Formats: sequence, structure tokens, C-alpha cells
Amino acid sequence: MVKWVRVGLKYPIGAAAKVPAYGKKTEGFEKLPEGHVSFSAIPRSNFLCYGLLRWLLSVKPSLEGPKKKKKSGGKKKVSKAEQLRLQKEEEEKRLKEEEEARLQAQQEEAARLEKERIEQEQREKLEAKDQERRESELAELHSLEQKFLSAQQWKTDYRALAKWEHYLNCDGSPDPTVLQEINTFMSLWREDQNEDIQLVMEKGEQVLNLIEKLQFLLLDTPPNEITEEETVQYQESILELQNLLHQKYNGATEHLLKTANMYEDSDTGNMQMVIKGKNVTFCIWANLKKKVRFKNHMFCDTQHGFDLPKSLAASSVAVRILHTCYDHVSPLWLQCQSVPKLEVLGSKELTQHSKGNVEEPEEEEKKAREEPSMPAEEEMCSDGRKSAISFKENSNSIADINETEEETEKKSEILDIPAQVQDLLMQEETNEKEEAITDDSIVNLQQFVPVGGVYHIDILQLPPQVKQIKDWSMVELLDVGLEAYPYPPEEAEDATHPPIQITLQLSDNVMYFEDPVITRWDPAGQQWRTDGISNITYETQEKSITFEMDAFYTIALLQDAHLNMPYQAWELRPTGMDEALLIVTTVFATIQIQIKGNQCMLSSVVVEEKDVLSHVTGKWKSPVGLRAALKKAGVNIFPGEYSHKYVSVNKKAPLAEVRAYQQMALVASAFAFAWSKWNLEAGQEQVVFKVKEHLMADSVKDKDWSLYMFNGQKAQKLKIIETSEAFSEELEEDSEFHSTLYHMLKDFASKEAIDKVETASFLFIDVVYQLLLATRVLTYS
Repeated sequence: MVKWVRVGLKYPIGAAAKVPAYGKKTEGFEKLPEGHVSFSAIPRSNFLCYGLLRWLLSVKPSLEGPKKKKKSGGKKKVSKAEQLRLQKEEEEKRLKEEEEARLQAQQEEAARLEKERIEQEQREKLEAKDQERRESELAELHSLEQKFLSAQQWKTDYRALAKWEHYLNCDGSPDPTVLQEINTFMSLWREDQNEDIQLVMEKGEQVLNLIEKLQFLLLDTPPNEITEEETVQYQESILELQNLLHQKYNGATEHLLKTANMYEDSDTGNMQMVIKGKNVTFCIWANLKKKVRFKNHMFCDTQHGFDLPKSLAASSVAVRILHTCYDHVSPLWLQCQSVPKLEVLGSKELTQHSKGNVEEPEEEEKKAREEPSMPAEEEMCSDGRKSAISFKENSNSIADINETEEETEKKSEILDIPAQVQDLLMQEETNEKEEAITDDSIVNLQQFVPVGGVYHIDILQLPPQVKQIKDWSMVELLDVGLEAYPYPPEEAEDATHPPIQITLQLSDNVMYFEDPVITRWDPAGQQWRTDGISNITYETQEKSITFEMDAFYTIALLQDAHLNMPYQAWELRPTGMDEALLIVTTVFATIQIQIKGNQCMLSSVVVEEKDVLSHVTGKWKSPVGLRAALKKAGVNIFPGEYSHKYVSVNKKAPLAEVRAYQQMALVASAFAFAWSKWNLEAGQEQVVFKVKEHLMADSVKDKDWSLYMFNGQKAQKLKIIETSEAFSEELEEDSEFHSTLYHMLKDFASKEAIDKVETASFLFIDVVYQLLLATRVLTYS
């Protein structure tokens, strides 16, 4: 049995903390006031341990470690002499470090200056060497540039030959350029009383062909080969043909509606008909029974439909939705919008500008004065489909341009830019004179363009119906012709009238990258407007659009003309002898254009990894024809006259841009070109692009590209690569300056590549140049 003895000890906590506690009733120590503890309940049998504990307490200081010596009252003072010595040492150390840094900076600056001096000397030597051979290089380039002149002459001869062949054919179709022939053609058709809708549509295709020929002539003929009188004549003929065609469509519609009861539908008792042609579709519905429950209708063949107000459903009316794949409503300047026409810059002109003291030949000066600085067709202004062009405005525009020619020539001398290169500058300057549109409802046709044709949606007065009496067909003849039914009624303009709901199925032959803007044509103001149209619903997957309008209008779906600008990338590479492939990558699509000889072909348009526009791909066309086909399909990669106002442009000097396109075209049979991110960093006066000799038909690997910089008068190969951290104009080692891009590439090219360049077809070179100038890849990328 264990007996307990109560022992009381007092000691500081610090010492007790190291003493183990024993016992069953308590474990550890019990705290007492004043920071002491009591040790209790120790078994008698372990009393010897108690002596040990007392000993441990007696040696407390040793458990806590040696006592710290008390510091004397305050820090030891440093003498004033010692302080001065330390300050002096620190000052000497600082001065020494500053001297070392100064000497190092001097050495680095001296090394930099020496390096710059050596580089400057080398650069001056290279520039002097370039100046010595400049004349010979320009002369050699001039011989290559004769291919541009050969192409121009070939196209002139081709137009003359086509005119002669048309004369020899005697197929009855008129020559649209001969005023007498085209007037005779139109007079004969006006007098023709046959208004069968199928015959009218067939004749309409011939009229559309004549209009297309005139538009092509306006777009493709060089200014020195067409007079101002001829331009005005072609424009007038286009408008008259358009007006005549629409009149014939109205006559055919009236003729069909007179026999509407012969096409009565067994279910509704009304007449409904869809007539499709190559470029036009008629959807006609006649309200023969006047039953309100049949106030809406959907044409099954086209998926166009309408929902009429009850007042119209009870009236003797007809609804016509006439869809034309072309646009004969918008102003003619929009229909015939052209690529900036820039004259070919010969190396002879380059030589003269480089010398600075050689006058232009008299013939070239005379030619420059005679040629307008801007295509006249871009300044056209239309009074509408049923009236002629306001040629006075056209003349005023030309006069305004002529007034700025002197100013441009002065600017040309300062910038050392030939007058023929000023077309791009002239565009931007004259565009600033355009008045701003203040009415939000008026559509700005500089920014938006109609896509997918025009929808003429009309409510018509149903004409008297044909009556069969025995073997006779009798019909009442009216002098008014096709008569529009007034809606809303004129006598109650202030009253509220229910809107008309329209549903249109959009064509698969047109790309809408964003929801289209629905507009109506205002005949009085000669403009497209957005007011009067509401509750628009666009079904992207079904490609259908439903909306309401307060009256019957001519409708067009507009799209931003610059959705695919600026381009994300581009590449031009040869694929064979006189063959090449131009690839333009935009935000929405990748467009591939194949070039062969004097023609080009849309190879593919890929949108979201799907090939689209199969009706356009695979057809060889001229560059002008391909451009028109792509814009008509809603894929516009061709900057217009006003595009720089709506696109973030990487602006470049016309001298550098145009000469780059020319010389790229000259060597495109053996060299591949591509977009470079450093073009944006190179400034306005020079362009940067990737180049690679390319004799095989395969694609170019990233590591094979080299960077070249060109300002129109000097070319150089850059040391940096596409993945470099910063832009630098430093020359590639063992490279030199050259006056032309051709000679710059020649330094690193194989003999086979140079042979291909020298033997390339002038027609192939011209097509490449036209496409580069039309897309302006160096500025709009």
C-alpha cells in the first residue's frame, strides 16, 4: 500500500517547467499566485526522488543556462575621428564605383560609336555600290516591265478582235458600244407586243448580257482608250436597258394577271404561281375569292411568303415578289465600282526620278495630262432606275479632281513620287469632300452594299379577268397598265394601319457573315433606308428572314462591305509554269484564287471548315469578272474607294506599294510571297514581306522564309526573322542594297528561278499584278 506525503515547495515557473511530475492524483504542477507552483502527492516509496528534485531545484541556474552579463548603462560611443574615417572610406568607395561605372559607360559608348561608324561606312559603301549599278539595274528591270505594256497591247487587240468577230457573226445581237445599234434594239423590243413571261425572261437574259458587257468595258478599259463621251454613252445605255427590262417585267406580270382565273388553285380558289429564271424569280398571288382566311400564303418553291392585313385580304389585289439576282436599283456608281487604276511605272521613269534632272518625254507628259487621275465611273451619280444619270455632277467631280492635279504634282515632287502613283492619294483626299450622312435611317453605301439581289414586293390592282365566250376570249383593256394598289390608303395617312409581314428565304449562293441589314428603297431621295421596317427575325440556320413593313417596298439586304478586312494573312506562291495560287485569310473565310495564263479561278472558299459557294468555284474568269462574282456572292476582299475610312489600314506610301506589286508580279513565277507581322512596324514609306524561292508545287515551310524590305527605290534583305523579338532594319550578313526587288532576289536565287522569271508569260504577270492591286494585301493586312 502506497502512503502519500504532502510536500509544499515554492520555486519559479521557469525552473519547475523542467521538473517531471509524479503521482496519481495530480499530474504536473499546480499554479499558485505570484507565479509559483506547488508539487504535491508524492508517494512515500519514491521519497528518495524528492531529494533528487530538491537538488535539481538547487541547480536551477545551470538548467537555464549561464546568466547574461548586465550591459553597462549605454552604447559605447564612437569617437569623432573614427566617424570621419568611416565616412571617408565610404566616400572613397562610392567615388571609385562611380569612376568605374563612368569608364565602363565610356568604353561601351565608344564601342557603340565605333560599331555604328563601321556599320555606317559599310552602309555608305553598299549605297555607293548600289548607286553605281542603279542605272544598269533599272535598265534591266525596264526590259522586264515591257511585259506590262505587252499585256496592255494584247488586251487592246483582243477588244478590237472581239468587236470584229461580233460584226462578222451577224447573229442579230447589237454591239452595245454602237449607239445606233443599241437604240435600234431597244426600240424594236419596246414595240414588240408579245408579253409572254417566258419570252420576256429569255429576252431579259440577252439584255443582262449587254449590260454586263458595257459594265465590263467601263471597268476594264484603260482611261487613255475611252473618251469621256463614250463613258457617258455607255452609262446612259446601261440605265435605259435597265429601265426597259423592268418595264417589260411589269408588262409580263400584267399579262399574266389578266388570265389569273385560268390558274385558279383548287384548294383556295386563288391564283399562285412561281416562275424561275437564271437571274430572276417571279412569285405571283392573285386574290380571286377575297376570303379573309386566305390572307397569308407561302410559295412552296421559293419559301417566300406574306401575311396581309384583313382589309387587303378582302380586296381585289395581287401580290408580286420579284426577286432579281442583280441590283438595278442602287446608284450606278455603286454598280460599276472599280479598282483604282494605276499606270504601270516603267524603270525609265524610275531612272529619271533617281537622276532628278531629266525631264519627262513630251508624249508621256501629254498622256498624263489627258488621262484622268481617277476612273470616271467611280464618280457616277444616278437619279434612279427610271431616269438618266446626272452627268453634271459627274462633270463637276472630274473638274474637282482636275483642280487638285497641280497640288498633287507639287506633292509628287516633294515626295519623289511619279504623278501616276497619286491615284491612291487622290482618292483619300477627294473622299474627304463627301458630305456626312446626318439621318440615321439613310444607309451609307460607302460602308454597306446590297448582297443577294433585290426583292420588288408589290401590291397590285387585279386587272379585269379574261372571259371565255364560246371560242372567244374577251378581256377589258385598260390604258393605265400595271397599277399599284394604294396601301396605306392616301386619304387616311394619319390613321394607323396594320403592317404587312414578309418572309424571305435567302439564297444559298450568297454568304451572310452577320445578320443582314434590311432596307427599303426611297425613290424620292434615291437612297436605301431602314425606317418603315420592324420586328425583324433572322434564322441563321434556315437562312430565312421575317419582318414587318408599313407599306409595300423594294427591299434589299445589305452587308458591311468590309467584314473581311483587314486580312489576317495572305500568301502568293507559284504552282507551275505561268501558274500561281493566291490565298487570302480573313476573320470569316479563307479564299483561294488560282491563276493560270490570262485568267483566274476561284479555287475554294472555306467558312468554318466547310467549302461554300460551289456555284462560283471552278470557273475561269478575268480578274474583273472574278471580282464581280465574289462581291455578288457576299465575299468582298477588294478594297473600294472609301474603304480606308472604315478599316484599320496599315497605310503605305503609294510609291512603295504599287512598285512592290509590280515587281512581285514580275517574279511570281519562281518566288513565293507572304504576309509578315513586321510590315506594320516598318513605317509608311516601306513594306516588309516574306519571300522564298519556290520551284515546286508544294507548300512553303515557315523556316524557309526570308524577310525583305522595299521602299519602291531600294530593296534589302533583313537580318531579323518572323519570330524575332523586335523589328530592326539591319542588313542580313553578306547582303547588299539593290534598286529593285528583282535584283535583290537575284543575289540569292538559282539559275533555274531566274530563267523562269525571264520566260514568264506577260499575260500571267499582268493577272497577278491586277489581283495584288485589287486586294492591296500590303495595306489591308
